[in-house]
Amino acid sequence: MNLELTDEQVFLRDAARDALSRVDTVAAARSAIEDPASLPDLWPTACAAGWAGLLVGEASGGAGLGVFDAMLVMMEAGRVLAGVALLGHLPASELLDRGGSSVTGDVAEGSVRACLVAARPPGDVVSTWTVEASAGSVRVEAPELGEDGRLDGRVCWVPDASSAGVFVVVATQAGGGGPVAVVVDGDDSGVSVEPVMRFDATRSLGHVTFAGASVSVLDDVGADQCASAWYLAQALLAAESLGSVETALETSVAYAKERFTFGRAIGSYQAVKHSLVEILRLRENAYSLLVYAGWAYEDAPDEFPLAASAARAAAGHALDYASRALISVHGGLGATWEHDAPLFFRRAQLSRRLLGGLGDATDRVAGELLAGA
Repeated sequence: MNLELTDEQVFLRDAARDALSRVDTVAAARSAIEDPASLPDLWPTACAAGWAGLLVGEASGGAGLGVFDAMLVMMEAGRVLAGVALLGHLPASELLDRGGSSVTGDVAEGSVRACLVAARPPGDVVSTWTVEASAGSVRVEAPELGEDGRLDGRVCWVPDASSAGVFVVVATQAGGGGPVAVVVDGDDSGVSVEPVMRFDATRSLGHVTFAGASVSVLDDVGADQCASAWYLAQALLAAESLGSVETALETSVAYAKERFTFGRAIGSYQAVKHSLVEILRLRENAYSLLVYAGWAYEDAPDEFPLAASAARAAAGHALDYASRALISVHGGLGATWEHDAPLFFRRAQLSRRLLGGLGDATDRVAGELLAGA
């Protein structure tokens, strides 16, 4: 396997970095803690760059790129804590394109924002499709599509739900049927979204309630595709986390070189040196797993659940460690508003709890490995 980026991928990465550099997103993240409404809307930037249609085929008006290409964009967003609404949009757009939905073209150009309301596939512990509850660690049943063709249920902590014009929902069918992907118009009278903000103001979240909502079923999307959408979201979140790790490492190394104590740069002390090396080790490990996930999605779909879960677990752990080390290297500066380090800590603590959390990803890896033993 060639682990080097292609010329096209390097161009995509650099173009994403350039586009995001036009707004001071880190400073905006700090301001949004006090005033969430001050957070800049980066969706026009995403549309101009073509990110809305990254995973939509060219025949449907998209770029027709691969999952790893989307990961590169998410990494750049994570580097600068950019609140681009791609975590919910990209997996939803992929399902819409696969199911031949009539709104795919609008979603690909970005005039309509899509949001995946994902459900966790059955595993070796829980044998049903489940979603996030509003509180606690116990998951609840996925929304149900009734025999009358109406959708009922509630899903909490859905990324990018607040700004969505269309929802792609993974639901179960009444009477014990298998999972089904349905499309729900965001303006439907049976849909309500409660915007919520926790700890990280750059992350748009919402509690979504369906009460007899009208739907259209994506007939060509089966259980395997519904499960793949869940793992795709895991891989994208892992990539975003890894981008934040890279910034934490670069910032820590730069400070360790310029800060002197007792006549020596603090980077020369073993305690600091070893913590920086550990960030690098965790970053390299997580990146290799992301490459594996990108390859598996295209060439070994049966391995994608394991690859995406492993990448999510590794990248989440890397960001948790790197954000803490960033604070430590800077003298344990804590929760001051005067530095960027606490912002990355906030991102780490919220990201590790989304979409089932790191514990769920780790359990999934263990289950996949034990099943194959």
